[in-house]
Parts: sequence; C-alpha cells; structure tokens
Amino acid sequence: MIDKPATKLTIGPLVELLLPLLLLGLLIATCIQLLLPFVGLLLWTVILAVCFYPLHKKLVRKGISNRLSAILIGAGLVALILIPTAIAAISAASSAPAFVEGLKTGKQQIPAPPAALLDVPVVGAKAHGVWAQAYENMPAFSQKFAPQLASFSSWLLKQAGGMFGAILALVLAVILAEIMIAYADSARAFASSVLARITGSRARGEHYMSVIGATIRSVANGVIGVAFVQALLCGIGFFVVGVPGAGLFSLAAMVLGVLQIPVVIVTIPAIIWAFSVKTTTVAIIFLIWEVIAGLSDAALKPLLIGHGLEVPMPVILLGVIGGVIAYGLVGLFIGAVVLAVGYVLFREWLGQPTPEQRGKPKLKVASTAAE
Repeated sequence: MIDKPATKLTIGPLVELLLPLLLLGLLIATCIQLLLPFVGLLLWTVILAVCFYPLHKKLVRKGISNRLSAILIGAGLVALILIPTAIAAISAASSAPAFVEGLKTGKQQIPAPPAALLDVPVVGAKAHGVWAQAYENMPAFSQKFAPQLASFSSWLLKQAGGMFGAILALVLAVILAEIMIAYADSARAFASSVLARITGSRARGEHYMSVIGATIRSVANGVIGVAFVQALLCGIGFFVVGVPGAGLFSLAAMVLGVLQIPVVIVTIPAIIWAFSVKTTTVAIIFLIWEVIAGLSDAALKPLLIGHGLEVPMPVILLGVIGGVIAYGLVGLFIGAVVLAVGYVLFREWLGQPTPEQRGKPKLKVASTAAE
C-alpha cells in the first residue's frame, strides 16, 4: 500500500520527460526522411555555393547587387562548365543505343586492329586476335560472344541513362547554388551559429567553418579543376590527331582524373592507334603531348591542394580517395572535409592552441573563407 503512491509519483515526471524527447526524435526522423531523396542535390548545391562564395564577395564589393552577382556566377558556370560537359555527355550517351543495336545485329563496323597491339606484353596477341575476328566477321563475332555482348550492352545503356540524370541534377544544382549565393551571408551566419552551438564557442565555430570552406575550395580547385585541365589538354590532342571517339576519350580522362586514377589508361590506346595509323612524326608529337598532359596534374596539384590550409596535402588526398571509394563522386568533398576536421581536432587534442587561446582562428584559413 505504501509503494503504490510512490510509483504513481515517479511515472508522471518520467512520461513528461520522455514524451517530448520521443516527439522530437520523431520530428527529426521525419525531416531526415523527407530530405533524404535530395541529399545528393543539396550537397552539390552547397559545394558550388561555397566554391564561388569568394567570387561573389568580390563582385559585391565592386558595387554589384547580391542577385545580379548570383546570376553572373550562374551564367559563368553554365557557359564554362555545364554546356561543355553536357555536350560531351549527351553526345556520348546518344550514340550508345545505336552502337548497342549494331553489336546485337552484327552490323556495327569497327576499324582494323593496329599492328602495334601485338607488341603489348601478355594480352597483346589475344586482344589482337579477338579484335581481328570482330573486324573480319562481325555477325559471327556477335553470335559467338552474345552473352558477353548482352551484358556489356545492358551496362552501356545503363551508363548512358545515368549521364542524362547526372546532367539534369547538375542543372538543378547550378540553379539552387545561384539562389544560395544570393543569400550567402544569411546562410553562412546560420551555419556559423550551428557550429558555434555544437562546439561551445563562437571562435571555435568560426574556425571550423573556415576549415570546411577552405577544404571544399581546395578540393574543387586541386581535384576537379586539375582533372578538367588535364582532360582538356588530352582532348585537344585527341581531336587534333583525329582519334576515333575523341569525345568519349576526353570524358573518360576527366572521370579518371577526378577519381585520382592515371589517365594513361586512356592515352595508351590512343597512342597505339596513332603509331599504327598516322605518320611517325605525327605519332611522336602526339606521344609527347599526351605525356605532358598526363603529367600536368603532378605539377598543378601541389600548387592548388592544401594551399593556405593548416591541413597537409596528403591528408586531403587521402580524404578524397577514401571518400570516392565510400560515397562516390560527392565523397571527394565529404571525405576531405571529414578528414580535415578530424585532423584539426586531433591536433587540438595533442595540445595545439585552441581558437580561444589564439584569440582568433588561423589567419590564412579565416581570410580565405571570408573573401
């Protein structure tokens, strides 16, 4: 009889404590569920906005309004990045169905195999034999390798459809990035307040905000920018020499550069083709050009990745490679940001001075993010 009133007294406060927490958890879970389909798009929007925020501030300081600055940046993105990428991707994707149909019916014509392919160690002779069989009698080749061609055709069509989806997502990301740039100051203040709340101080929040912004821009310049320049140089050689499928080779070089894979995988077949079809002088010039283009990233990356950051370049590169393996293309930035923040936290745990002890965040990073 004595224990019952005590039990009643404890249940009420417990329910009052747990019920708001349950409702809060339900609200958070519902919000996450609603935003989950748009996570990739929102991430690319934030990445584009962060990358071009310094340019936006420079335009505003010259007297241009926030809205006009955002429109100019969006137009520049469309002209310099979106249109060339869309043309290359749509051209490659639109030719895939006809190529697949030609493989299935045996009507697809392919060029003769280059004689230099026989000199490739281990796989050269076998690859030359298969290529020659497809060149001499494509219908018989299609019948013999029907299962493999069907699997390859299905994969190729899937990739072609994915290209169209990626272009549409990129268009939406550019539009949303324009809107976010127009309200960049409010968005940055909100993000800074959230980080200040999480870290416990305004100085520390601003410090990590600067690290995140500078890391994103470093990856964009040092990985995507370098890959674009490298693919452009390789593509110039492909188009000038007249390599078949030059657009596809250029797009493949861009993808390999972003994924931190040597573009030699793309350039070697083109060089073999050049030596088998073109004159020796043209082939040698093409070889030298492609070697320079393939090694251009080695000179550009140290200048662009980690420049002005307190995070070393190897940490950024490890984050880029690990992020791509774990999360795909957007993992370029996720991995680099996570490792950069983790590296800063680890240094502070080892006894490095905190933002409060320094009085302000590191000058280079802070100035980079505030530009």
